[in-house]
Amino acid sequence: MIFKKKEKEPKPKKEKRVPVMKVGTHKKTVIALWLVLIASVSFGVYKNFTAIDMHTVHEKEVIEQRIVDTNKIENFVKAFAKSYYSWSNTQESIEKRTTAINQYLTKSLQDLNVDTVRQDIPTSSTVTDVKIWDIKQAGTTDFTVVYSIDQTVTEGETSIVYTSAYMVVVHVDGDGNLVIIQNPTISSIPTKSSYEPKAQESDGTVDAATTEEVTEFLETFFKLYPTATEKELAYYVSGNVLKPVNCDYVFSELVNPIFIQDGEQIKASISVKYLDQRTKATQISQFDLTLEKDSNWKIVK
Repeated sequence: MIFKKKEKEPKPKKEKRVPVMKVGTHKKTVIALWLVLIASVSFGVYKNFTAIDMHTVHEKEVIEQRIVDTNKIENFVKAFAKSYYSWSNTQESIEKRTTAINQYLTKSLQDLNVDTVRQDIPTSSTVTDVKIWDIKQAGTTDFTVVYSIDQTVTEGETSIVYTSAYMVVVHVDGDGNLVIIQNPTISSIPTKSSYEPKAQESDGTVDAATTEEVTEFLETFFKLYPTATEKELAYYVSGNVLKPVNCDYVFSELVNPIFIQDGEQIKASISVKYLDQRTKATQISQFDLTLEKDSNWKIVK
């Protein structure tokens, strides 16, 4: 009989455990990191609000710069122009003009204008009108002003009226005081535009009977309108479309009324001829009205 030696079964190998470092929330490093994070977020929020505040202030400053009261600039230039373009060929008049314009000019411009008008010139001049056409801000404290003058120039027995345009630059200091820093320089002013609006025409949408009815209503209304009270107007007009004018006008006629149907309403474009009792001249007023009929015709717009 043969005996076999029993082999030992291999023992399972123990798995090696990977060491894991545990960090608790109580550690100083974690606390420090949380503090850094909180500080970063707080700083970012602060910067954001600060930026918004700074931007808001900037916008406010820009708006303030655009709102400029130009009345004093306009009056200053008008007063200067009346003195600058007025003289007679006498020494006394020339000295008076020089004293007057020096109240508006810088010292360098005073020196520049010493001989602009001399006693030996054969003309005298008076200013009848000064018009301001444009005032523009040039920088923070300077303003360009375009103006025109109507000037009567007399030489011997001949007098001629001229209209001329010029431009000056006015400086306004921190106290609101003004001085002209650029001498009157030849310029130009706007002229009449060639624009003509498209003429309105009746499109045949309002029949003859309605046209006659609306025309009669409007003639009645415009006879009353110059002297009508608010209570009287309420019968013809809705709301405050037309307010009392209290004028001494006498109605004459409607000139070329144009009527166009628009749904339940009628659009009316009319010229109304009146006689002005004060001046005895003819006055022609133009109206674009919208009429609507309920129990009677009424002006609604």
